[in-house]
Amino acid sequence: MRGWLVLAAMVLLAGCVRVVPQSTPPRAIGTPPVVTSVASAAFAGLARGPDVGALGIASDDAGTALSSFNESCPKMLGRKDSSGLTVAEDWRPACEAAQRWPIGDAGRFFSTYFETARVGDGAAFATGYFEPEIRGSRTRASGYDVPVYRLPDDLVRAWPADKPESERIGRPPLGRYDASGIFVPYFERAEIEDGALEGRGLEIAWAADPIEFFFLQIQGSGLLRLPDGSLMRIGYAGQNGREYVGIGSIMRERGLLGEGPGKYPGSMQGIIQYIHDYPTEGRELMRLNKSWIFFRELTTDGPLGALEVPVRREASVAVDPNFVPLGAPVFLDLDRNEADGLWIAQDTGGAIKGLNRFDTFWGNGADARAIAGGMSGRGSALVLLPRGTLARHQSQ
Repeated sequence: MRGWLVLAAMVLLAGCVRVVPQSTPPRAIGTPPVVTSVASAAFAGLARGPDVGALGIASDDAGTALSSFNESCPKMLGRKDSSGLTVAEDWRPACEAAQRWPIGDAGRFFSTYFETARVGDGAAFATGYFEPEIRGSRTRASGYDVPVYRLPDDLVRAWPADKPESERIGRPPLGRYDASGIFVPYFERAEIEDGALEGRGLEIAWAADPIEFFFLQIQGSGLLRLPDGSLMRIGYAGQNGREYVGIGSIMRERGLLGEGPGKYPGSMQGIIQYIHDYPTEGRELMRLNKSWIFFRELTTDGPLGALEVPVRREASVAVDPNFVPLGAPVFLDLDRNEADGLWIAQDTGGAIKGLNRFDTFWGNGADARAIAGGMSGRGSALVLLPRGTLARHQSQ
């Protein structure tokens, strides 16, 4: 997901800051993000949910969640929770216990150390993401012509000269300095595809199929199957700062998606089929998404989430960290049964914004692609918080 998955790396340079953006790239396809009028969970309202033991969490579900929670703990204990629900020390008792807790008894771990809370009304919407595998090469060769770029040095954060001082609030936007020294938006997708970054030695690999690479960018990480059969894992390193446009939403507005003659399914697979059937129109459609994702090679055993730990199949979920603490367990009960159960919030995404908005991770392979590409579930969500958290909030 997005995914992609790096902490900010800053280098102060001539009054501007080169930044690896913290948020992972958008991953939702054709589905508008949930909009909320409150800034964080602390202002959305909390209600106590049922006891963890009453949720009926399956043993294997609890076991995979415990493993992922344990992997998250070193990062959780050293970071600030932007949701306002917890402080790092709240997680220490559970994290220390998780190190030695037997996986076979994971259900009792969660019922011992956690209580459940509904954030807002608890009404949840979930999509899915996966780690795609596409054909690629470390060097340019016949049939491998789509560049996979690393983060360029001239991508910086700064304020445009015409931006009044009184309006310079928050982080400056991403952009670049042009030949005349004026700060301008960074190159958009069409410009990059037309060669704006050629000749700078930024390529870390080359992909074979521009359509498959487009969707790998949306996922935010993936695997390149090299000519010798080996795999190269690439992960999110940054984004060009330009507007992300969900092409599925545009296709829906144009009457291309839906049921009936001449329409395509509103899933990733349906969108890809349309682009293959109409390559000229499809190319222009993809170019409406001005966002471009830059990558780095990973040597981990899975794609890295926003917590800088590998995300795991059917265990990791992307959230808006303003509403769910990163590292927290989340229980989903949806109208898509395959997504029901316990997840660990280990990732974020540019399209995963707002109250009770989730993006479930399904690993890699053909089944992961099928499940994630068609995932759209509604239901309810509970966030599992360290015991005593709710009482503290109610007393404040």
